Amino acid sequence: MVVKESMIERELVRRVLAAGGLCEKVRVIGKRGFFDRIVVLEGHIVFVECKRERGGWIRPHQTWYRKLFEAQGAACCVVRNLSDIDQILKNCGAAHRDAAPEFPPSSSPTTEGTLTT
Repeated sequence: MVVKESMIERELVRRVLAAGGLCEKVRVIGKRGFFDRIVVLEGHIVFVECKRERGGWIRPHQTWYRKLFEAQGAACCVVRNLSDIDQILKNCGAAHRDAAPEFPPSSSPTTEGTLTT
């Protein structure tokens, strides 16, 4: 059975959230090849490209972005399987947690910190 890229991406999101992190989908308008996800976990930020394990090719513009960001000191990786997800969690020092925090938070960000005159 070939595992689809979407299944790998879904598992990445599930496991990062379970570890207490954030895993945001990224779309940069007018820029092909930008990373699929940004993982924020335990003080670490990782730019992630998701690919299926077999036949998921890294395109030249994706390689260009990775080199550009790594030259600035950013952590970048390609996730193809569960082992790759485990490695991200390990590198970020994540301890497994049972559940992600409740969303949305009980306090509304639109009313918090509002100035009154």
